[in-house]
Amino acid sequence: MNRRRFMKLLSGVSLTAMTVTAVELAEMAGPLVAPAYAQSKPGVLRVAMTAGDIPLTTGQPSQGGEGVRFMGITVYDGLTRWDLSHADRAPVIVPDLAESWSVSESDRKVWTFKLRKDVKFHDGSEFTADAVVFNFDKLLRKDAPQYDPAQSAQGSLWTGPLASWRKIDDYTVEITTKQVDAILPYMLANLFMSSPKRWEEVGKDWAKFAEKPSGTGPWKLVAFKPRERAELVRNTEHWDKSRIPKSEQLILFPMPDANTRAAALLSGQVDFVEAPPPDVIPRLKAAKMQIVTNIYPHVWPYQISVLEDSPFKDIRIRKAANLAIDREGLVKLLGGLALPAKGHVDPAHPWFGKPTFEIKYDPEQAMALLKEAGYGPDKPVQLKVIISPSGSGQMQPLAMNEFIKENFKDVGIEVEFEVLDWEALRTRRRLGAWAPENKGRHGINNSFAYWDPDIGLVSTASSDAKVPFGFNWGGYSNPKADALAKRAKETFDLEAQNRILAELHGVIVDDAMWIWMVHDLNPRALRPNVKGFVQAQSWFQDLTPVIVE
Repeated sequence: MNRRRFMKLLSGVSLTAMTVTAVELAEMAGPLVAPAYAQSKPGVLRVAMTAGDIPLTTGQPSQGGEGVRFMGITVYDGLTRWDLSHADRAPVIVPDLAESWSVSESDRKVWTFKLRKDVKFHDGSEFTADAVVFNFDKLLRKDAPQYDPAQSAQGSLWTGPLASWRKIDDYTVEITTKQVDAILPYMLANLFMSSPKRWEEVGKDWAKFAEKPSGTGPWKLVAFKPRERAELVRNTEHWDKSRIPKSEQLILFPMPDANTRAAALLSGQVDFVEAPPPDVIPRLKAAKMQIVTNIYPHVWPYQISVLEDSPFKDIRIRKAANLAIDREGLVKLLGGLALPAKGHVDPAHPWFGKPTFEIKYDPEQAMALLKEAGYGPDKPVQLKVIISPSGSGQMQPLAMNEFIKENFKDVGIEVEFEVLDWEALRTRRRLGAWAPENKGRHGINNSFAYWDPDIGLVSTASSDAKVPFGFNWGGYSNPKADALAKRAKETFDLEAQNRILAELHGVIVDDAMWIWMVHDLNPRALRPNVKGFVQAQSWFQDLTPVIVE
């Protein structure tokens, strides 16, 4: 795209695709003086989420990774968790409700988890092996009285490896996977434990449980109103004394519009916002707001269909689409808060490998590939892609997608967008490209993490890991990718597993499995009196150390 068209598009996005401009924000926020944040209350942390609604409160949250961040690891615990206490290195999996685990030497599909003792749910009941069985049953056993379709759908991304589970004694659980699966501890960090006692108390009704949830996490949910706010208080009895929140109260506000979040921060309505709009960051800095960024395992792609009715079935079109995107221009559009993607994972990652297809901006090569595939100015490729206006990790999706639409048009690809609410988009992702609801849709714009091997590579590239029990939305299939994914799951040595994953990444990039645009830098904006936040190199973040002075 030439500079003139880029600047025209950039100004158009700033003024039309967003609800208000930076100038209007300044008028809304008033003068940049101390009274602008006089509404801050010590001990109360108010956060503006990008989500359009309060995530599901029963244990398996909705709203994607943001739901896990704000309604998963806050109110609940899993058997394992991510250590989010460092900003200078990638998080690792550590014990949580399970204090240790081991794999059987005779059958590598069988795991034994030793549970932590003296852990209490918020309702005072004890966490034991019975609670673990109860929670796995609620997700996977359709004949169980506690089975909950809503939680099952949300947890389906993580429960795929589980074949069976049973209580050995009060503090020991045995889990058997369907296949040898070295990745299981990563998956269990996303499966949260709800109180069986509270479910009984509310008449075995998950809708009523949602109004009065009980987990074992560092925060207790005490009240919420859909699409408006959720109020959490610190759990002073949390079993991990180092993770008892420093703030007395956490208030969550759904604010899907980026400029609304920024205005709320400037006017003192909130203390902490997710994904501030790039064009307002200078204004926020002038107001002495803290702008926090960090690299983390995350990419913004189009997951594409390679089914018979999709133009992307032709690798030449997949490669052309990847070569058509001006990623440096996209980074400028985002105010520098992103990095151009060279593949699914960033080039510094141990899984990057040595792909031979170089993802770059080369419109001439893109047009040559399209011509070879039978397309040209008089016969453009026709695409339809599902996108959302906001959501978990989506950055500024409307502006970004309009930019890409112009890039595609330059080389002979015409794209139409179907805009859905974030949670509606995730529902369509779980259905797969082959579902009737997705007929005629050739891609879905869903930001994607690669924090663990499964979500990162194995279940995106495996032909047998189709959604909802994997992440293969578009029917991608390559025997070499399948073989490497299987080897990675069967390899317990971390360095050897990394080498296999690097080879797998090379295969999917050379195949142009998806269209990859940018890695975002996870920006957040905090008021000057917010202290203690450590931005981990993760999609998840720990709010327990944060305090409003």
